[in-house]
Amino acid sequence: MRDAIELAGPAGPLPFSPAVRANGFVFVSGQASVDEAGNIVGGDLAFEFRRSFEGVQRVLAADGLTLDDVVQVRMYVRDPADLAEANVLYREWFTPPYPARTTLTGCLPETLRFEVDVVAARR
Repeated sequence: MRDAIELAGPAGPLPFSPAVRANGFVFVSGQASVDEAGNIVGGDLAFEFRRSFEGVQRVLAADGLTLDDVVQVRMYVRDPADLAEANVLYREWFTPPYPARTTLTGCLPETLRFEVDVVAARR
């Protein structure tokens, strides 16, 4: 059984839920630096990283969760040269013990530098 977590405001243009709740976990769809209409708001890595994680926080909060409930993170970084900076930025959002993490590079379009999806667990 799965239940969608919806956010206030108009639904985005793409066919997916912001998050899905299933068996005590919350699976947050990819969050990127986009505006309310789904348009990419580009910037440097730090800017897009912050906007993406603010999106994660917003989705988690809609179900009463926080970043402290995150057990897995998948980061998508367009340029492998940005990995060192991404690790520094990551430490601004999470502290030990860190969630499990996978980082993929080279898989985003030129218009986007960063995207993230997470899995959170109910305590």
